[in-house]
Amino acid sequence: MITIQWGVLKTDEITVYLAKTEKGLCYVGSPGEDVEACMTAVKKRFLGAVFEENESALQPYIKELQQYISGQRKTFSLSVDVNGTAFQEEVWLALMDIPYGETCAYSDIAEKIGRPSSVRAVGAAIGANPVMIAIPCHRVIGKSGKITGYRGGLDMKRMLLQLEGIYYVEE
Repeated sequence: MITIQWGVLKTDEITVYLAKTEKGLCYVGSPGEDVEACMTAVKKRFLGAVFEENESALQPYIKELQQYISGQRKTFSLSVDVNGTAFQEEVWLALMDIPYGETCAYSDIAEKIGRPSSVRAVGAAIGANPVMIAIPCHRVIGKSGKITGYRGGLDMKRMLLQLEGIYYVEE
């Protein structure tokens, strides 16, 4: 049986729930999402898991995310534990190659994984990214430079892009 430990990341900008397994960070919630919604999302990926509130176990992750949001960190060193379909995991791995302060389009990710005609599927996989920020799906914008959807909401995506000094076009 898998134990999922959870806690809360609070900064001046956002408050979100986080969850981790023994292998790494497995979920970063959306602003405004309650703990029940967070646990429901995690249960879909880790069937039969038990949950334990343990803020101290999440401290290394909380610290790195706080450092990133305050502009003191550009990369993450802690592990993640994402489990999705093989296609989703391929997309999420490609997202981790997008450097801080840079963006790419959905079609760029499709090309990178060798599936140029799978742009919509890439978008769906990006939308299912369970570890926002650490797996930087906010760095994917429309080919025209327009800001596009984000599981954490467009306000959060704008904040993250602005933090990294990224120019984007409003929808």
